[in-house]
Amino acid sequence: MTSYRNALTLMRIPFSVYLMPIFWFALSTMHHVELKRAIAVFLILHLLVYPASNGYNSYFDRDEGSIGGLKHPPKVTRQLMHLVLVFDILAVLSALILSPLFSSFIALYLLISKAYSYDGIRLKKYPFLSTFVVTFFQGAFTYTLVQVGTGMPLKQVLQTPNVWFALVSTLLLCGSYPLTQIYQHKEDYQRGDRTLSLILGIRGTYLFSGLSLLTGASLLLWLYLTTEQARNIFVFIVCTAPIVYFFANWVMRALRNRQAVNYENTMLMNKLSSICISTAFILILLMRIWMP
Repeated sequence: MTSYRNALTLMRIPFSVYLMPIFWFALSTMHHVELKRAIAVFLILHLLVYPASNGYNSYFDRDEGSIGGLKHPPKVTRQLMHLVLVFDILAVLSALILSPLFSSFIALYLLISKAYSYDGIRLKKYPFLSTFVVTFFQGAFTYTLVQVGTGMPLKQVLQTPNVWFALVSTLLLCGSYPLTQIYQHKEDYQRGDRTLSLILGIRGTYLFSGLSLLTGASLLLWLYLTTEQARNIFVFIVCTAPIVYFFANWVMRALRNRQAVNYENTMLMNKLSSICISTAFILILLMRIWMP
C-alpha cells in the first residue's frame, strides 16, 4: 500500500491546479456553457489526464531533486506505471461518455504527453520542439478540447475570433513554461535534457517569458477590445496585477542574487499565476452569464 501511496503522490494531483486557467479561459469565451458537461470535463482533465501525464513523466525522469508540486519526491516504483495506465483508461472511457471526438482528443493529448518523456522519443531533449509541443497541447489544443467536451461544435470552435483566443492560451503557456525549468538547469544538464530554459540561461529565460506573457496579454486585450468586451480588459488587468508585481520583483532579486532562482519562488510564481488568471476568467465567465 505504501508503494501505491507514494506512486499517487508522484502523480501530483494538486499540481494540476496550475493548469486550471486554460479551462476557465475556454469557458469564458463561450456564449453557452452546459454546467454538467463543464464539470465532467474539469474532473477528467484535472483528476485523470494531468495526473496521468505527471506520473508518466516522473516514471521516466526519476527525479531526485524538487519537481513541480513536490519538493522531496518519493522513489519511483513500478506501481506508478500501474496507476498511470488506470488513469489513462479511465480518462479516455470517461471522455467517451461525453463524445467520441472529445475522447479522441483526450487520447491524443495523453499520447503526446508520453512522447515528451518516453526514453525512445523524449521530446525533452529538443528544446524548441518540446516547447512548441507543450505550449500548443497544453494551450491551444486544451482550449479547443475543453470547448469540444463542453458541447461546442468543432466548426464553431475553429472560427474567428475563437482561434485567436486559442493562440492567446499558447502564448501565455509559452511564457510560463520555461519558468518551470529555470531552477532545474543542473539536473536537466546531467540527464541530457536540453530544455529551452537551459539554452536561454537565467537572464534569457526571464526575458523570453516576459516577452511571451506580454505578447499573449496584449493580444488578449486587443481581442476583448475589438469584440466589444471592453469591461473584460479592466477585470484582466486588475486580477493579473499581482503576477506582474511578483514577476518583476523576482527578476530583480534573481539578477542580484542567483539564490532567488529556486524551487520555492518558481512554485510561488506558478501558484500566483494560476490563482490570479483563473480568478480573472471566472469573473469574466460569471459576468457573461449574469450581465450579458
